[in-house]
Amino acid sequence: MTNKTKSGARTTETSLEIVDAIRDLDGATMDELSEYLGLAPSTIHRHLVTLRERNYVTQENGTYRIGFQFLTVGGYAQRMTTAFPMIKEKVDSLAAETGERAQFIVEEHGERVYLYTEVGQSAVQTGAHVGKRGALHTSAAGKAILANMSPERFDEIVATRGLGKVSENTITTREELTEECERIRERGYAFNRQETTEGVHAVGAAVTDSEGDVLGALSVSGPAHRVKGTQLTEELPERILSAVNELELYIEHSVQT
Repeated sequence: MTNKTKSGARTTETSLEIVDAIRDLDGATMDELSEYLGLAPSTIHRHLVTLRERNYVTQENGTYRIGFQFLTVGGYAQRMTTAFPMIKEKVDSLAAETGERAQFIVEEHGERVYLYTEVGQSAVQTGAHVGKRGALHTSAAGKAILANMSPERFDEIVATRGLGKVSENTITTREELTEECERIRERGYAFNRQETTEGVHAVGAAVTDSEGDVLGALSVSGPAHRVKGTQLTEELPERILSAVNELELYIEHSVQT
């Protein structure tokens, strides 16, 4: 790699660090960014000028915030996802039918990413939103994805991402996760019993294409005191598997036509 290429890569990295800092601080002044990142204000200013010109950040009364240009780019990525209109339809239907929160999650760089989410009339706030990222092994949808990917990819993700603990019920050993994935493949869906957030249960199932490759996973989550018993173990799995089946048939038909 030439020095010029290295310099360009570092410039890009610094710009992205500034963007992340603005997000982490929920908006920040030049001095706050300088202190947070340990960079000179002059350096930060150079990057912010370009980011503002490209609408990736905004500035008002000395405070910088994330710009809607990221929404433009993110919206494009969302729309370009295979069968997104049908995914949206199924998530919306699950939310309306169950009254809980429904979502479609994809895997990227070994993490789960919320591609689309909708809330039903009884849904509680869990902090989930489009674009939010997290560990695959801590959620129903994430575990469903892990269970249906190739053994090589599974090994790679576990090795590079680890199995960090986010709640008292999080799976933290490779042996336990492997056994859980075997059970998920046998029954066709995964459970999340307060493994991500205390007091929240979820059910998720993977969506695959005609080649068996995982495209993502549908899931429904809700408060543990309400999503329990047969609703957790029978009713929600049946609804989700039905939606997954229709989505997979739609994807297969779309490819063939």
